Amino acid sequence: MAGQKKGLFSFTSREKNEFLWGWLFILPTVLGLVILNIIPIINTIIQSFYKAGDFGKGNIFVGFKNYQNVFSDAEIWQALWNTVRYALVEVPFSIVISLLLAILLNKKIAGRSLYRTIIFLPMVAAPAAIAMVWRWLYNSDFGLINHILHLRISWISNPKFSLYSIAVIGIWSILGYNMVLFLAGLQEIPGDYYEAAEIDGATAVTSFFHITLPLLSPTIFFVLVTRVIASLQVFDLIYMIMDKTNPALNKTQSLVYLFYKYSFVNKNIGYGSTIVVVLMFLTLLVTVLQMIAQKKWVIYN
Repeated sequence: MAGQKKGLFSFTSREKNEFLWGWLFILPTVLGLVILNIIPIINTIIQSFYKAGDFGKGNIFVGFKNYQNVFSDAEIWQALWNTVRYALVEVPFSIVISLLLAILLNKKIAGRSLYRTIIFLPMVAAPAAIAMVWRWLYNSDFGLINHILHLRISWISNPKFSLYSIAVIGIWSILGYNMVLFLAGLQEIPGDYYEAAEIDGATAVTSFFHITLPLLSPTIFFVLVTRVIASLQVFDLIYMIMDKTNPALNKTQSLVYLFYKYSFVNKNIGYGSTIVVVLMFLTLLVTVLQMIAQKKWVIYN
C-alpha cells in the first residue's frame, strides 16, 4: 500500500548502495569524532572519580572527593572568576569591533581587499610569534605601548592589568575571523531593503537598527556562541604570555590553565579531569541558556 513503511530488507538494490556509500563517505568523520572526541570525554569523566599519580599509574577510586575538593578550592574559584572576566571583556568587544569593521569594509572603498587581508592576518600567524611580539609591546622598560603613552606600566606582571592585557590580544587575534563571518552575513541582506528604507526617508542609523541588525542576528548569534565557548576555554595566550614566576599568574590563570597545571605539571590527572568536567558542564549550561534566549531576539525569516 502507498505510504506503507518499508521493512529492514525491503530496500531496492539502488537504495542499499546509496545507504552504504553514504555511510562510507561519512565514516572518516564519524571515526574521528568517536576517537578524538567521544572516547576522550568518557575517559575524562571516568578519570575524574579517581586519584591518579602519573598517567595510568596508581589510580585509586575516590568517588566524588575530587568534586568536593574542586568546589572548596579557592584557587579554582579564582580561576573561574578569571575566566568569566576574560569572557566578559573579550566576547562583547571582539563582536562589536569586528561588526563595525565588517560594515565599513562591506562598502566599496579604495583598498578594501588589502584592509580585509591585514585584519585577517592574525588568524594565520603562529601563536608563538604573536606571543613574542605582544610580550615586547607590553614590556615595561622598552615596550612600544609604554613608549607611545609615555608610561611605565607592567602590563603583564601587574595583577591589575595582566588579565585585561591578555584579553586585548584575544580581541585583536579574533577580529579577522569574526569580520569574515559578518561580511558573509551582510552580503546576504538584499539591497532592496536599504533602497526602500532610503525612499521612505530612513537614515543610516535607522536602517542599521531596523534592517542590518535584525537580518544579521543569526550570524551574530553564531559568533556569540562560538566566542563564549572559546573564551571559556582560553589557555594558549595565558600559557605563552605568562611565565610560572609571574606574580600576576594567580589573577590571570584560567580553568583550562589549571587543568594543564594539575594534569601535566603536578601529575594529578584525576583532579585535572575533574576541573575539565566542571568546565564542560559550565560551558554546556551557558550554551543552553543562549539557545533559549536567542528565541527572543534572533530573526531567521
